[in-house]
Amino acid sequence: MPPTAPVLNLASSVLYHYGKFPPSNLDYSRLIGPSNAAAAALGRYDQMLENLHNSSLLLAPLRRREAIISSRMEGTVSTLDELLKFEAAQEEEGDAAASKHRSEAFEVFLYERALRRAQKAIEEGRLVSENLICSVHELLLAHGRGASKAPGRYKDDQNYIVGADKTKVLFTPIDSLQLKPSMERLLEYINSADGDILIRAAVAHVEFEALHPFRDGNGRIGRMLITLMLWREGFISAPHFYVSAYFEDHKDEYIDAMRQVSAKDAWTEWCIFFLTGLRIQAENNLAIALEIMKLYDDMKATFQEALSSQWHIKALDFVFERPIFRNNIFRQKSGIPSDTAGRISRLLAEKGLLTTLSPAAGRRTATYAFEPLLKLLRV
Repeated sequence: MPPTAPVLNLASSVLYHYGKFPPSNLDYSRLIGPSNAAAAALGRYDQMLENLHNSSLLLAPLRRREAIISSRMEGTVSTLDELLKFEAAQEEEGDAAASKHRSEAFEVFLYERALRRAQKAIEEGRLVSENLICSVHELLLAHGRGASKAPGRYKDDQNYIVGADKTKVLFTPIDSLQLKPSMERLLEYINSADGDILIRAAVAHVEFEALHPFRDGNGRIGRMLITLMLWREGFISAPHFYVSAYFEDHKDEYIDAMRQVSAKDAWTEWCIFFLTGLRIQAENNLAIALEIMKLYDDMKATFQEALSSQWHIKALDFVFERPIFRNNIFRQKSGIPSDTAGRISRLLAEKGLLTTLSPAAGRRTATYAFEPLLKLLRV
């Protein structure tokens, strides 16, 4: 017999704020300071990245961190090493690699892939639309535990946000019968050019989470939308800013601030929390990015000395983009002639710049890790 569904306790549930979006009571006198501070911090971070010769060296590591943290907030726990090992296997074997790895690593990989898909759509000039959100959601839940939860389709019955005990209902999102017109209003708001983009991102994020349009994956899609909005508006030059780490560090406050929007019409207080998070996360991201780029600059001389090869920069760029990789992929995709690439990876391993995770054996290629970067990125 299938397990019996728990009996939900709705006694203290907060109900969705019908008729109050978009808000008419924002106190801009209280928001201008936090908004300006967040904008300045984001500007410093973005300017640093714009000055890089190859910002993609940072984009991939930061996107992976976001995939791990945003997924972890929803109970899908995977380490950076697990994700990168899965990526290395998937690049060679396709999604068949999933059967050889923990399902959590595959689900985090799906989040990262969905994020790349969304970013590509925005880069092509598409609006944030129902089609875009649903297609990204379908990719996010394509396999694993989410596959049975209507990937790519809005909910068709009432859903709830429950506490850790799975019975106490914290929040009752919008009724499914009113969801579609409410999502249309939200998408119109997201794609408008009216007002402060940071405040608009704050309002859009909490509204998406309050609507909770899908049976699963709402938190991950909702946090993804923050980056897409800022990038599409031109506020950041590339999709390299993510705020999930701040929300995870302040998870109880994050959830409560969103509930209070519906419970007490506390839109201004929510926006202050959100803008503070943007500022602090931009400052933290800047520190992480500077550490990564210092490592890159230091390693340029190290790789040149170790390899004495014209290919040392291509080898360095490859290991920054793929800190765990299979040697045959390095030979195929590093841009270095195959035989030369094979000699370079062996030499880097012999000199301790690469760690051998699994040696070559028979037809199986060796798997290497670039530990100096992994030490900076583990969360």
